[in-house]
Amino acid sequence: MSSGQGGLRGQAAIVGIAELPAQRKQTRPELFTIDQYAALAAMVIDDAGLDGSVINGIVCHGIAESDMFAPATLSEYLGMPVDFGERVDLGGATSAGMVWRAAAAVELGLCDAVLALVPGSTMVPHSQRRPPAPPAWYGASSNKFGSPQAEYEIPYGNVGQNAPYAQIAQRYRALYGYDAAALAKIAVDQRTNACAHPDAVFHGAPLTIDDVLSSPMIADPIHMLETVMRVQGGAGVLIANADLAAQARHRAVWVKGFGEHIAFKTPTYARDMMVTPVARSSAKAFAMAGLTQADVDVASIYDCYTITVLMTLEDAGFCPKGQGARWINDHDLTFGGDFPLNTAGGQLSFGQAGMAGGMHHVVDAARQVMGRSLAAQVSGCDVAFVTGTGGIMSEQVALVLGGD
Repeated sequence: MSSGQGGLRGQAAIVGIAELPAQRKQTRPELFTIDQYAALAAMVIDDAGLDGSVINGIVCHGIAESDMFAPATLSEYLGMPVDFGERVDLGGATSAGMVWRAAAAVELGLCDAVLALVPGSTMVPHSQRRPPAPPAWYGASSNKFGSPQAEYEIPYGNVGQNAPYAQIAQRYRALYGYDAAALAKIAVDQRTNACAHPDAVFHGAPLTIDDVLSSPMIADPIHMLETVMRVQGGAGVLIANADLAAQARHRAVWVKGFGEHIAFKTPTYARDMMVTPVARSSAKAFAMAGLTQADVDVASIYDCYTITVLMTLEDAGFCPKGQGARWINDHDLTFGGDFPLNTAGGQLSFGQAGMAGGMHHVVDAARQVMGRSLAAQVSGCDVAFVTGTGGIMSEQVALVLGGD
């Protein structure tokens, strides 16, 4: 539990994890998000092997059945009074942001153990008398009157996620060139990892680079098999102090360092789309942990698109800017390779259960450090690097996790 430059002292640990198997169609009984929270809470507590009475903190995202007071709603529903509650709203960076907030609360002595839970949010029942809100066609943009996006972006069709990420990829291609096969290799290696993970939605379905490059073009240069697979699911972790970590069932996964940086909301307002927020957040995380990129045994990088992975590898300092494609071609990203990446398949091949997609990366990393990844276990895994990406590469959190 070494300490780096300021910040966390590495005295809060992930001691329990839970992840629901990915499903293309909802078959589980917990349809309401509040019931999904309850099911995940029970799973995480059981996994940690601790009594639920030790938990006095809750960090969550939103609850479909309650627009406001999310932590209080969960505290009431779970019968769990808490001394620390927070709702985090960072898009795909939400889960990683939850983890460092919970760890900070534990280290400050605000609470002893914190549940950080993210259910799937795509199959919520609605009353016929109150129809659901329309789908979020606008992605990171807002179509509400008065928003910058409603005035300056949406009228010109710059909406959703695919087109803005394709803009980033197009700009990257103009500046550095674009090796489409190298980007496809990310998806292929992660599919190999998913084939070793029975809970992945693409378990048993291997992939080739030709498969990726021949899949439909979604937004040039991004192919269909370079985008996330939406699924049903959910994930959560329990973060606890050192005393409770010593009593827990599994190897403690200490939160050694973190960084968070929010630079803009949509890329229209980015100063430079080629310098993503993870450049700053990862540098802070490594400095706080007193570790470097060379110490990382497994990387769990947010992968809404393959271009996100490539740019994160570059900006987080694993390879120089503009050389990500060459670096990817030179490394084996599978769980048995020299740079294990997203060893349960990532969101590309395990699946993205709504906002829980980001928590998938936290759980996968913690599972590796705990030594519980079964067929996909990375030998001697002690240090994990995790990222979360929200919006259009606009808000990014980095975590450095480590075992004893």
